[in-house]
Amino acid sequence: MQQISTDLIADATTAEPAKLVTFHRFIPQARLPMRADRSAMGTIPTRAFRYCEAIVTANSFGYYVFPPMNFTLMFDGAEITWNYEGGPGFQPLRVAQFPNFREHFDAVAPEDCREFSPPFIGSLHEPGMIQLWSGLVARTRPGWSLLVRAPANVPNKEAFEVFEGVVETDRWFGPLFSAVKLTRTNTPIEFRADYPLFQVQPIPREALDDRNLNDYELVPELSQLSPADWDEYYDTVVRPNIADKRPRGQYAKDTRKRRASEE
Repeated sequence: MQQISTDLIADATTAEPAKLVTFHRFIPQARLPMRADRSAMGTIPTRAFRYCEAIVTANSFGYYVFPPMNFTLMFDGAEITWNYEGGPGFQPLRVAQFPNFREHFDAVAPEDCREFSPPFIGSLHEPGMIQLWSGLVARTRPGWSLLVRAPANVPNKEAFEVFEGVVETDRWFGPLFSAVKLTRTNTPIEFRADYPLFQVQPIPREALDDRNLNDYELVPELSQLSPADWDEYYDTVVRPNIADKRPRGQYAKDTRKRRASEE
């Protein structure tokens, strides 16, 4: 029998597990992603930040991803034009590379990957729809995917909507992009490199399995609640309201305490 090196066993047992998410920056000018903020970039009310753990948990779930540069779009209801800082002025948008990125990509990529640099932005067949690349490629731990969505609870004052999508980034090593719908016509729509375009949230793929999603139950009548259900309702809703001194943010306090004990 072949002898297995004890050094190999030691290496296997001490190796660190793969990171949950690894972001690879392709476009050098692109801002690196950052962990999403519990305050939704300071936009939620102070009372919600202090007492509503459900909101701040959603806010901080994932990572902010930014456009790789400032640029502006115009949509007349049929055609889209675009311009960027240092650009030649508004031009019809079909499919466009990030400025000077093609040369950078071909200079770095191995020979069999050259001339296959991802496009930065392109218009889709549907009016007002574009596909926009962040300048990043993401890889997740085996069994995990990324949900791409608009930043959670961050007010969108701009005239566009980010479509949601789930990408199996443990299997697909390609551009991290999003589909965006322009919702205002005949006015400049600005995209800023210092403001998140979308938020990516890692989710275990088993959460998307139909066998799990179809494993649900309906209780259609109030009279069908069990005594245990009513006991939990009493503890959650009734008890705080009949207390002599009603505690504020009890859910937030209990949740934070539980998380601290699990760390």
